[in-house]
Amino acid sequence: MRAIDADEVVGLLSEGAQLVEVLPVDEYREEHLPGAINLPLKELDRERVARLNRDAPVIVYCHDYQ
Repeated sequence: MRAIDADEVVGLLSEGAQLVEVLPVDEYREEHLPGAINLPLKELDRERVARLNRDAPVIVYCHDYQ
């Protein structure tokens, strides 16, 4: 795992990466990045993670308002 900048995100998404936001559902509904998949951090389990494509990179994002 490593931090990436916005340009890398755009490049990875154009190559088929998956963008996952780990925000709580209410926050995701209020505002999320276009095309992002919501997998709330507190609800992560094998079943939810299994929905991701294992052959594509995963970009995980969480905005902290604090």
